[in-house]
Amino acid sequence: LEAAINRAKAYVAAGADGIFAEAVKTEAHYRAFSEALDVPILANITEFGQTELWNTSELKEWGADMVLYPLSAFRAMNKAAENVYQSILVNGDQKAVVETMQTRMELYDYLGYHEYEQKLDTLFSEGKNK
Repeated sequence: LEAAINRAKAYVAAGADGIFAEAVKTEAHYRAFSEALDVPILANITEFGQTELWNTSELKEWGADMVLYPLSAFRAMNKAAENVYQSILVNGDQKAVVETMQTRMELYDYLGYHEYEQKLDTLFSEGKNK
């Protein structure tokens, strides 16, 4: 820990705007980084890594200023894709897993697609009136 903090201090002295504290295993270590440094500390929370899956409120209390979840959504998407393609392989179609998928309307609502279309329609109709 002492060597890691000394390296972090050297990075800050060289101009680092923050420290990516990798594979931190204890609350005490987060607190030690936070107390020793005057720059934001990043917690890297990845499933199946060396750091526990601590809550953001815990990490904040311990001195982490930012939290990175580098593979969470990717792993979930991969598992979902695996389930879909396994169903297609076994059943010959995706009917058994359609209910687990985002619908077209859910996607459109999320993206604000219809509002965007309305804005385009308004812009194009204004252009025709000129």
